[in-house]
Amino acid sequence: MKIAFIVQRYGTEILGGSEYHCRLIAERLAPRHQVDVLTTCASDYITWKNDYPEGTDRIRGVTVRRFANAQTRDLAAFNRYSEWIFTSAHTREDEMEWLRQQGPWCPSLLDYLQRSHGQYDVLIFFTYLYAPTVLGVRIAPHKSILVPTAHDEPAIHLGIYKEMFSAPAGIAYNTDVERRFLTTHFSIRAVEEETVGCGVDLAQAQEYLREKPDGEPETEPEMDDADRPPSYRPHLAGRGVLFKRRHRLHGPIALYGGRIDPGKGCEELIEYFSSYVQDGGEASLVLMGVKLMPLPEEPFILFAGRLSDQERVQALEAATVVVVPSPYESLSLLALESFAVGTPILANARSEVLVDHCQKSNAGLYYADRDEFVEAMKLLVADHRLRAAMGANGRAYVRKNYRWDVILQKYERMFTKLRAR
Repeated sequence: MKIAFIVQRYGTEILGGSEYHCRLIAERLAPRHQVDVLTTCASDYITWKNDYPEGTDRIRGVTVRRFANAQTRDLAAFNRYSEWIFTSAHTREDEMEWLRQQGPWCPSLLDYLQRSHGQYDVLIFFTYLYAPTVLGVRIAPHKSILVPTAHDEPAIHLGIYKEMFSAPAGIAYNTDVERRFLTTHFSIRAVEEETVGCGVDLAQAQEYLREKPDGEPETEPEMDDADRPPSYRPHLAGRGVLFKRRHRLHGPIALYGGRIDPGKGCEELIEYFSSYVQDGGEASLVLMGVKLMPLPEEPFILFAGRLSDQERVQALEAATVVVVPSPYESLSLLALESFAVGTPILANARSEVLVDHCQKSNAGLYYADRDEFVEAMKLLVADHRLRAAMGANGRAYVRKNYRWDVILQKYERMFTKLRAR
């Protein structure tokens, strides 16, 4: 089969959100199918500036076709327009203008899709929000699958999205929580609906001694020196040691990964974590990802920057707890990746999806305010046995619900049913 993914940005350096989710699925389907990604030349979602060259590229077995955006975004003007449209009576034309101002505005991508959709068996659109999906799903709705990555926010209540959610033949939800929200608020006419999500199978970055739930380390298996790999170094074999040494970290670590942005809850996270430190907390807050907001110069805050896939795993293993502060999530790969390496999470209770993950897995706690955040941090840092038990629960939750073979089988079933119509 020939499959096209349509997504607003695409690249190995984009390590969060629907773009990262899209890349993981595309790469996993590429060995079985001919996979194209249709995307823009932007790497930055704030301005949608054309950073990549226009044309065709090959990234990890996937053909990527990039199209130049016709304009950049004036964020201040767009925010003013958004405030007006979310609070005032307006027309459909006003909403289309809002969509254009939001960006990315890429007529050449849509022109290509209009001309070439016949060569593809399935079109998969990632995230409901942007113009490539809103306008692109109309072109061949009978073979289109929408991966909404949706949550309750002001934009989703605009009329243009009511039209869009009724168009595609297939919808691949991330979670049952997202599915309930969308089917409650929209007239879904898809002939194939499935709660799919995304696979997670992070390999361990290095060998290390597993710890029992009671906190006592397991004994290392007997191994002659001749059988050890040449690179074996006992002083680096502990869980997360490489990351801690590289960044000169000592003591407990609270880790966040993704866009470092007020919209992802990072401003509140820093405020709450500062209160935890002021109340005697001894952990460090480590932020990995792209920095889109200023960070205070505090000795307990470390900006680790963008990390490679291997370094990201090492960071997750090094963490005492991974904090997921976003109030808006449709899946949260950060939470699932944390579970996969056995690190418990501390999540924002305003996200129903995150609360659902915590309750179903018994691998995380959640906070509704500053005081709950501080107390939960203290508990997780102090109680090793609790962390070990939650870590085991998290690994079991991922094995049961987010194995790649299960995820890919769900996509294959949707492809087969759509083509049989």
